[in-house]
Amino acid sequence: MQTSVHWLENVAFQANSESGHQIIMDGSAEYGGENRGPRPMELILMGLGGCASFDIVTILKKSRQNVTDVVCQLKAERADTIPAVFTKIHLHFVVTGHDVKDKQVAKAVELSAEKYCSASKMLSDGGVEITHDYEIIAAE
Repeated sequence: MQTSVHWLENVAFQANSESGHQIIMDGSAEYGGENRGPRPMELILMGLGGCASFDIVTILKKSRQNVTDVVCQLKAERADTIPAVFTKIHLHFVVTGHDVKDKQVAKAVELSAEKYCSASKMLSDGGVEITHDYEIIAAE
């Protein structure tokens, strides 16, 4: 996997992925940015949510759960000192569907957290405390 990050101006950068996608990262005004895109640390958090959500959806589909929506809400804490690394991250999954079984969602969350989510594994091995929970909403 490869990517490149090109400086645009001030504290704005364009990242180009190997798969042909681009994203602009920018800082806040206090650091000379214009708030044109997410911060790099926000992208790490978004990547974790995307990686874990991919697992949850895939596992639930394989277990024949009639899922209509999955939302991953993440909250993170960072160190007060430089580098301001993540110290704690909590992932809350909101799974909506028809007759979705609690046992299947619990298993999907556990498998993602302990086996499949590369981003979660990388961050937790680096000392980040990662926790998970979920709720199930019956689809109308």
